[in-house]
Amino acid sequence: MQKSVIGIDVGTSAVKCVVSADGRIIDTASAPLNVQSPAPGWSEQNPDDWIGAVKSAVARLTAPLDPVAGLALSGQMHGAVMLDTAAKPVRPCILWNDSRANDDCTTLRSDVPKIGQIAGVLPLPGFTAPKLMWVRREEPHAFEAIRHLLLPKDYVGLWLTGEFATDVSDAAGTLWLDEATRAWSDTLIGASGIDRSWLPGLHHGFDQIGSLRRTVAEAMGLPAGLPVFAGGGDAATGAVSLGAAAAGRGFISLGTSGQFLVVDDSYRPNPDQYVHAFCHTLPGLWYRMAAMLNGARPLSWFASVLGISVETLLTEAAHADVTRVPLFLPYLTGERSPHGDPDVRAAFYDLDDATGRPEMCRAVVEAIAFMMRDAADSFGSDAMGGQIIPVIGGGSQSDLVLQTLANVLEQPVARSASGQGGAALGAALLAEVGVGLKDPASLSFAPDLTQAFMPSPDKLLRERRMRFRSLYAALRGGL
Repeated sequence: MQKSVIGIDVGTSAVKCVVSADGRIIDTASAPLNVQSPAPGWSEQNPDDWIGAVKSAVARLTAPLDPVAGLALSGQMHGAVMLDTAAKPVRPCILWNDSRANDDCTTLRSDVPKIGQIAGVLPLPGFTAPKLMWVRREEPHAFEAIRHLLLPKDYVGLWLTGEFATDVSDAAGTLWLDEATRAWSDTLIGASGIDRSWLPGLHHGFDQIGSLRRTVAEAMGLPAGLPVFAGGGDAATGAVSLGAAAAGRGFISLGTSGQFLVVDDSYRPNPDQYVHAFCHTLPGLWYRMAAMLNGARPLSWFASVLGISVETLLTEAAHADVTRVPLFLPYLTGERSPHGDPDVRAAFYDLDDATGRPEMCRAVVEAIAFMMRDAADSFGSDAMGGQIIPVIGGGSQSDLVLQTLANVLEQPVARSASGQGGAALGAALLAEVGVGLKDPASLSFAPDLTQAFMPSPDKLLRERRMRFRSLYAALRGGL
């Protein structure tokens, strides 16, 4: 019988499990998670909720789990899991989309002027280090109790194996990693006021970090001693699921948030454009990623405002008078790449008495493409130039969105079926390498493209794109 592996992705809204064999998905299951917001701009989760969700998701798998050869992890990045001497959380985890530590980012930039070159990106409140600075200042009793720091997936790994471990791609998003050397940075650790002994050991994605503890194995219906592999942060494992495991490969993701990711075989920081230059979870590879907080979210937001479905919004947008389309800034929650502007907000501009609902719907579609072009341009002249760019996520299901994206990027794009398993599948592929079922070179492959969209010259669209940039420049930092 062919051996299978399990990939577990600890997301923000759910834990997802994938069972795969030879890269093929055999079964999937998920369990939901809740996010708490005790104050405006705060976003937290109880780490033990992840454990409960992992148990629930594994219990919902219907495929036979015998023989299972190994298990690997993926997870939401940047979360600050603070543990005491007994390895128990001293407070809820502060998540990637929490904005309370903005002042601490300013302090880090002042204290370490070269932080962008060392850590691959300039400080933003979603990253881990400024959160610890906030806790040290605002919750000193909690800070004094800390003896270990982990990222979300690694807390699950601790429960599975009893070991404190992370991988370099997840560590890359903490602002404590020297990206060039793939080691913890004493300079960055000192600047944020934490103790180096709190940080876990560093691994690559297919490194074994431990074995499944007997009590956990019994609770999950898995064999005790099952090898557990490090996996990666969800950006890196998502890349692995799409074959982006060699220099020059990449993809666009249009989910709630958006990403434009390109893999490199050298470290290429570009902090002034808020491009994230991070270690990949594979040896000898890095990636550059433009991370947009909004992605395809403006579609569902405007549809809800209008009281219609996203499908209806897209249908109306397709029938808009293209000479009457206004501008829309899509920054509902501020923006990371390439602006690093947490204060900017969304806006319609250039409305007149001939502007109708279809034209406003079309403006929202175009804004997503304009935002992605800004991201692509922030890479310089080598953002997968000339290649067909795979696109995944809910936004990729619309032909109008993808054709607009191709026209604005002036590059062909294609809907990809390879991302269906997402980060959990990427973790499973790393487990297959870890147990010896695959060669690391096999992780680089051309994703399955189901439909390509070729760019078509569009003078009006190009003019609106340039005005879109001018509008952002005029409103930067708020009114």
